[in-house]
Amino acid sequence: MTTINASRFVLDPTSEQNPSQRQILARPSSLKGLTVGLLDISKARGDVFLDQLERRLVGVGATVKRFRKPTFTKPAPVDLRHEIAISCNVVIEALAD
Repeated sequence: MTTINASRFVLDPTSEQNPSQRQILARPSSLKGLTVGLLDISKARGDVFLDQLERRLVGVGATVKRFRKPTFTKPAPVDLRHEIAISCNVVIEALAD
């Protein structure tokens, strides 16, 4: 578990045996001109949610890049995470069913 402040926590589902402390990055004041990565984790209807979200993001001036995990049952492959990290300013992950 990562403590954000006294009232918020981020739970890390990968391992709670050795909790790590992570600094949350500040949110951008605007998405205009930024590249937003949309990560579909390959669950049913996640793409439907991301299609709607992409239209809204483009409408506010963001550039959108779409990514998809091979399966929702495993973490994203290292090469996919690297590609997202070097090509996007922010990332939104779809968890819809």
